[in-house]
Amino acid sequence: MADVPFDPSIIGTSRNGGTLLVTRDRLRLFAKATGQTDPVFIDLDAATKAGHRDLPVPPTFFFAVSLEAPDPFDYLADLGVDLRAILHGEQAFVYHRVACAGDELSTRATITDTYSKKGGALNFLVTETVVTNQDGAVVATLTETLVQRQIQEVNA
Repeated sequence: MADVPFDPSIIGTSRNGGTLLVTRDRLRLFAKATGQTDPVFIDLDAATKAGHRDLPVPPTFFFAVSLEAPDPFDYLADLGVDLRAILHGEQAFVYHRVACAGDELSTRATITDTYSKKGGALNFLVTETVVTNQDGAVVATLTETLVQRQIQEVNA
């Protein structure tokens, strides 16, 4: 697979991502894995006392929803990308409303930009992912930048 700039015609291309029923156990595991110390993310009493209807989703959890698709990186293969050449460049989140345990979250991603730097040695792919709940309300918007770097093949 060649390391070439992304074709600008892919801008605007959308795909459905994963769907995830958010459970308390999953939220507690995520909170532990990410070092959350606020009891609102692990203790139901603390969450309800803080005004939440259940355990709230920790801030960066929304990224995990996209990974629930059967093959979350198949679109990169469709673009001819060698996954060994991909780096995670940047991630940003905009929160629109609180999601809690019991919500079913779904994602839809759209490629919003492509560009190159260093004479094509680094090719960038920017994607905006909208996370909605079971009612269709937008919960969060994620912007992710992936970097495709040139890889050197080593002949043994």
